[in-house]
Amino acid sequence: MKKVFLIGGGIIVVAVVALLLFKNGKSEQVAYKTIPVARGTIVEKALAVGTITPINEIQVKSKIAGNVKAIHADVGDWIEEGKYLVDIIPDPTPLEITEARRNVEISQVGFDRAKREYDRQKALLEKKLISEQAFENQKTDYEEAELRLKLNKEKLSLIEKGRSGTETNALETKVKAPITGTILEKFVNVGDPVVPLTTYQAGTPIFTIADMSELIFRGTIDEIDVGKVKIGMPAEIKIGALPGNIVEGTVSRISPKARKEDNATLFDIEINISNPDSVQLRAGYSANADIIIKRAKDVLQIPERLVTFENDSTFVEVETAPESVEKKPITLGLSDGVNAEVTEGLAESTLVVERPPKVIE
Repeated sequence: MKKVFLIGGGIIVVAVVALLLFKNGKSEQVAYKTIPVARGTIVEKALAVGTITPINEIQVKSKIAGNVKAIHADVGDWIEEGKYLVDIIPDPTPLEITEARRNVEISQVGFDRAKREYDRQKALLEKKLISEQAFENQKTDYEEAELRLKLNKEKLSLIEKGRSGTETNALETKVKAPITGTILEKFVNVGDPVVPLTTYQAGTPIFTIADMSELIFRGTIDEIDVGKVKIGMPAEIKIGALPGNIVEGTVSRISPKARKEDNATLFDIEINISNPDSVQLRAGYSANADIIIKRAKDVLQIPERLVTFENDSTFVEVETAPESVEKKPITLGLSDGVNAEVTEGLAESTLVVERPPKVIE
């Protein structure tokens, strides 16, 4: 009896092993997925990385040296051209005051001498003892001496009082807004020293003002893509701080010269924003721009990962019947790096085979 049980158990074990081997073989035979050929839109794009900036953005600086006495505007304020922003109190050095006073004294001496000579020449002309030409020459010298004295007095007044002696220049110590726009940055506080803008020095920035009604995307594009991009191409700008919102634009400038950045060769690019009012944009927003190079609508497409390349030909595997796979040549069109357009070789709804990745042992 025991022998019968042993024989029966052995038969059962063999049957189970055979069944498992059969199932494994069958599963290996059909171990793939199928993806139907479908219609869709494929877009070839080039990526540009950059920020949203105003077209016209300037720094406001003072024309005289001194300290900030009062501030009439703050960050975020909208201000019109010509409105007062800051009052500056002159803070001259002792040497500057001394030189200014000395120049006034010297020009006063020159003016007094020129006036005496002018009066003398005028009296001689009335007696017809000198010519008109000689008198005119002396008159010119007198007028020049008068202008030098006036100029030096005005310089001294600006240094000592912050205003000149004439009504025309009485407000030179008030810094005005050079354009109409929004104040983006403030660099000084009341009491801070200010260095003037001159030919030889950049000067202390006081405010940054920009016209926020005209914004632009400024960024860079890789050298691999720049050859495909042309001025006038449409672009879709995605703002990092505004997910889900797309701002439309048009390529307006491509730099003719590359620059190196972190061992990459990049070209500067600008994109004019077509619909700035579609979302609330702010200067300095980080953004990515997809520049549309080509677009194919309602075309047959498959995932590009399913395509195999042999020499100059492209192939895919298609399921012709259940568990029956056939290799088929195809012709590809536009690709976006994920999906590829199929121009020849496949019909809509054809099942394309996707093999599982090979296991590396």
